[in-house]
Amino acid sequence: MPMRFTSSIIIKALCLALCLALLTPAALATTMDDTLTLGMISVKTRSLNPLISDEREFQSLTALMYDGLFSLDDDYRPVMNLAKECGISSDGKTWTIKLRDDIHFHDGTPCTAYDVVATIQEILRLAEEGRGQYNQLKFIIASATANSADSVVIKVSRPYYGVYYALTFPVLHQSQVQYDLPIGTGPFKVDRFEPTNLLYLSANENWHNGAPAVKNINVLFMATNRELITEYEYNRIDAAITRSASAGQYQTGLTNLNISYRTRQLETLMFSQRAFPLENELVRKAIRYAINFDAIANQVYMGMAQRTDTPLPSGTWMYRDSSEAYVYNPEKAKELLAQAGWTEDVDGDGVLDTFVNGEKRRLRLRLYVYEEQDNSVRVQVGNMISDYLAAVGIEAPVVTDSFTNISNRLRAKNFDMAIAAFQMDTVPDPGFLLMSGNTGNFCGYKSTAMDNLFKKLREAVDYGKYQDILWQIQDQFAQDCPFVCMYYRSGALLTRKVFTVVRNVREPEILRGIEVIGK
Repeated sequence: MPMRFTSSIIIKALCLALCLALLTPAALATTMDDTLTLGMISVKTRSLNPLISDEREFQSLTALMYDGLFSLDDDYRPVMNLAKECGISSDGKTWTIKLRDDIHFHDGTPCTAYDVVATIQEILRLAEEGRGQYNQLKFIIASATANSADSVVIKVSRPYYGVYYALTFPVLHQSQVQYDLPIGTGPFKVDRFEPTNLLYLSANENWHNGAPAVKNINVLFMATNRELITEYEYNRIDAAITRSASAGQYQTGLTNLNISYRTRQLETLMFSQRAFPLENELVRKAIRYAINFDAIANQVYMGMAQRTDTPLPSGTWMYRDSSEAYVYNPEKAKELLAQAGWTEDVDGDGVLDTFVNGEKRRLRLRLYVYEEQDNSVRVQVGNMISDYLAAVGIEAPVVTDSFTNISNRLRAKNFDMAIAAFQMDTVPDPGFLLMSGNTGNFCGYKSTAMDNLFKKLREAVDYGKYQDILWQIQDQFAQDCPFVCMYYRSGALLTRKVFTVVRNVREPEILRGIEVIGK
């Protein structure tokens, strides 16, 4: 019987000081024993069905239990997983996927094309109800049928490189797609689950990529970050996954590792182009130059944010580095404001003025910020932005409100500026933010050039062409400045045991690599 951990047991701290200081990651992997005790926040997940996940951190666990047709490597490029062959028709709209013949579910039954089809149909059904973790597939996949037990034919809505990313969804057994605990094909299987309390996983010894070296993962769920950090500090858990900015205080040292992981949460500074004078791109660009976003990320988030100047994550093949357009430069900001007609401070109050039809107008823009539970980091960010803008003559009072109220303002475009976060999709396509009239285009931004670029993007199957168009989109974004991208929020994996050798730790596969450690 494998050892199990309960909250009443205190695990003895491991003496890894010299090892952590001197050994390479590959050598450090040998320090990992066969059991890991992990802590994370979970207050509402009642189902392990990965198609309807409620909490983002929890997805790092379901990612260990289920496999997709494709997965993403360290370079964020698609690679085959359950699939062994992929054929694409000449028009790019029919994808024929051949499955590996060594794939089995946790109960020993083979994984077939019928399971893939049933999973896709359930994803599309949930999407029609406005639910599901993978509901964006309804815009990409039209239908799926099984040619045979090992061949599935997928009809897609358009020729599109993003289909590879869409096919990373987890495959469930055809009879269990609506179960709360469906069997999967992944490296770990469920032994016990008590919602909001604990989850015990054990190694799938028959996993198609080989038996995992880590044999047991015992997960304890906490209600608050304070409780989670306390359990870690008292050595009651080996590792903790958190997105709390307070984790930034834990630096990698002799007995502790702080592994940063990239989330898919993009933080932006939104501009309403219905608000005077934000319809003027010179003013928008001036605001972009006036704010030191690097300093904000470091001071408020203690480094737990990865800067990006475009909607695509930096450091990836998707990202277009046009750094000159985004360098903090308050003098350039003042110059652009002057070009836009904001040259005087008539009453000497530090706020620039201009005259419109003979009427004096002050450069005053309200900045809406919603408060986060358990912390005030967004309010701190808002106050820093307000201070930076005041230095160039823009008055930007911070208005705090509930998430619901500010969301309603964004949808109604009833705001001047707002700090808004977006959960980006696995598919590298930010069209929902930038295309005219699309769901996340709260700015009221309209650009025929941008719309045409996305039309081309969504007709590109070739990697090189797709990348080139993505870069053109980011060049157009820099030119038009519809809003400002600040950073992707980071999470922290605090650990005393090295159990991953991947170099790109990211959400939701935060634990990716644990199955091969020590091999």
